Amino acid sequence: MKKVKLLFGVHMHQPVDNFGDAVDEAIELCYAPFFATMREYPEFRFAVHSSGWLLNEIKTKHPKVFEDMLYLTKKGAIEWVGAGYYEPILSAINSLDAQAQINKLSRYLEKNLKSSPKGAWLTERVWESSVIPDLRACGLEYVVVDDYHFLSSGFDGGAMDGYYESEAGGEKIALFPISAALRYALPFFGVERSVEAILKCAKDEDSAAIIFDDLEKFGLWPKTHAWVYEKGWLKGFVKAVLANEQIETMHYKEYLETHRSKGLAYLNNTSYFEMGEWSLKSHQGLALEALKERLGDEYFQKDGIALVKGGIWKNFFIKYHESNYIHKRMMHHSKHQNELKKGALEALYKLQTNDVLWHGVFGGLYLPNLRDNAYRYLLEIENSLAKKKTATSFLDVDMDGYEEFKVLTSELSLLFSSRYGGQLMEFGSLEKLFNWQNTLMRRHEAYHEKILHPKEVVPKMHEEGIESIHSDAAVLDATLKGDLVYDWHPKYSFIDHIGTEAFSFEAFKRASYHEVGDFANRPFVFDEQRMAFKREGGVYLDKKYDTFCAKRYSFETKSFSLALELQSEYAYELHYGVEFNFHFAHPDKVLLNGQKVGDGLSLVGVDTLVLEDSYMQKALRISLDKKCMLHAYILNTISQSESSFERTAQQISLLLGLPFASRLELLTQMEVCDV
Repeated sequence: MKKVKLLFGVHMHQPVDNFGDAVDEAIELCYAPFFATMREYPEFRFAVHSSGWLLNEIKTKHPKVFEDMLYLTKKGAIEWVGAGYYEPILSAINSLDAQAQINKLSRYLEKNLKSSPKGAWLTERVWESSVIPDLRACGLEYVVVDDYHFLSSGFDGGAMDGYYESEAGGEKIALFPISAALRYALPFFGVERSVEAILKCAKDEDSAAIIFDDLEKFGLWPKTHAWVYEKGWLKGFVKAVLANEQIETMHYKEYLETHRSKGLAYLNNTSYFEMGEWSLKSHQGLALEALKERLGDEYFQKDGIALVKGGIWKNFFIKYHESNYIHKRMMHHSKHQNELKKGALEALYKLQTNDVLWHGVFGGLYLPNLRDNAYRYLLEIENSLAKKKTATSFLDVDMDGYEEFKVLTSELSLLFSSRYGGQLMEFGSLEKLFNWQNTLMRRHEAYHEKILHPKEVVPKMHEEGIESIHSDAAVLDATLKGDLVYDWHPKYSFIDHIGTEAFSFEAFKRASYHEVGDFANRPFVFDEQRMAFKREGGVYLDKKYDTFCAKRYSFETKSFSLALELQSEYAYELHYGVEFNFHFAHPDKVLLNGQKVGDGLSLVGVDTLVLEDSYMQKALRISLDKKCMLHAYILNTISQSESSFERTAQQISLLLGLPFASRLELLTQMEVCDV
């Protein structure tokens, strides 16, 4: 009778400074009942990883849950697994920060739970061999990845019942492949089928059944709380495992000490398969999905899995410039962290939290509160560096080959893009630690096809159990289709538009106006002496009419001004529009010249705009030296969550327009005021 060692592990994570009610819900529905149940069975050996931030939240605000964790640790039930304290993607931060984050979590575990981790959990299982030296430098001996990492690198799926060794620069580490079959079985199958899934891993006497997955699946995912706790799945599962003579629960570190490796392994830079899909641009993701369907599941699982795959995790920086900007602002401060004080260094580590940098089957980058948190940490750093005297610099912050103009006053953090029209790409308040330029572009996502071309999906039902979010059909709202609008340029501010007709509200909202200039999304050259952005561009009608645009900024502590000069060879009437996009925590509550924007707002004869935000107790005041037409609307994005599609208000978009012929000069002042 072949026996199998069950290496059972769970990972728990919440974004740093996530909404308190979201954390409380996770604890109530998932973490608390899980550890309370496991406390009844201290002989069941399992592994736990948690971000340090979440562990400290539990210790501070939910001491009973932490006491259950401590009890299970003292009884030898729990093996604690390490990683970065604030849950960064280790391969996306530098070595100095990676080691600092890993050591910070290890010290926390040693101090508060008297446990020294020997293994590592990789955030979102993002593997690059470059992480090996950092893990080893921190005293970690093994890491858990998916069996998909091995299969996509050409390994035999029948040999995933143990660990392998890998190395980088001569530094060696053990790799445990997590079973996809077990991830999809637990806790969704009934108890008997779950145990059968474990026993199928019994290849020989040294075999391990390896499972390490999100603890949120055990209570927080849709339908799971009732199934796992109210209907008794977890108790039934633990009892069945302990009663089965063929299964022995074991810690990862114990298995590593008592069993030989299955050999040497070098793995692709990868995560799980779905992450590779999500990191692709939408048309590529759809093509990958179609290719996988044409190949068929049997061929894909047998041979295609090593050949057909998506992108790497860092592709999110290519797919979403907003993600790249946050990441590269962080990297810039990381590179110069010797200039940072202790509090600012801690803000840097928080800024490395992964959630805001990507998007899959949950909001991620699309969640404004996560981006607000990231910018709060960024502006904490900027605030620590601010002086009374305004500082300016010119550098390629986002590493795209185009330099940005950076301005830091004692009150504001500002960045302007040379790649995109001298536009404002960061507008941060050092007092409120809030970035009004935390905006998002509307993009086509592969899952939008489910809204544009809906198909009836019949969920597959297990013989006994519940559906996971991987197989549940998303709930469709018929009204969402009308909100699927896609932008053709980043949603910064001070965007220059030129048309042959006055811009209409509907054309502005749906980005369907006829643009005849080439200034909205093209590079400008920066003249450092005049502090001006310039472009020798054109107006394109029956031919190209040479057109010149110059934008000169000047700065005060709480305000800045833009003097615009526009000259064109075209002698007849054109229409100029300047677009602003401002993010607010609650766009629906902001007053624009005393009115709510609601479903949209159009005004005429406007030379002053006041955007009053009662939440921040701040107002943005825009003054112009000419009267303009104004259009404003709340820009919504459509993203997919675990169980549905969500309409999310991201920012208020405004367009100020006026006619001109041949030449236009416009002076605009932007000021931050108290409400």
